[in-house]
Amino acid sequence: MKRIGVVGIVVKGDRSLALEMQKVLSDFGDIIVGRMGVPRDNVSTIALIVEGSQERISALTGRLGQFDGLAVKSALTSFEVQE
Repeated sequence: MKRIGVVGIVVKGDRSLALEMQKVLSDFGDIIVGRMGVPRDNVSTIALIVEGSQERISALTGRLGQFDGLAVKSALTSFEVQE
C-alpha cells in the first residue's frame, strides 16, 4: 500500500549541498508528487508531497538525513492509496 505524506527539508549551507540533495531527490522522483521551495540567503526550506510505500519514503528521508547541513522531518498520513 502507498501512503501520502509530507517531507520538510531545511537547507543550511552552500550551493554544492543543494546540488547533491537534488541528485537524491531525482533518485526518488517516482514518489515525489509535488515540491515547493522557499529560497533564502542563509537557510532555505523545501516541502515535498510524497506518495509511496512507507519503506520508500523512509529511504528518501534516510538518504537526505545523511547530509550535514540538512534537517529533515516527515509526516505520513494514515490514508492509504491502493496501487
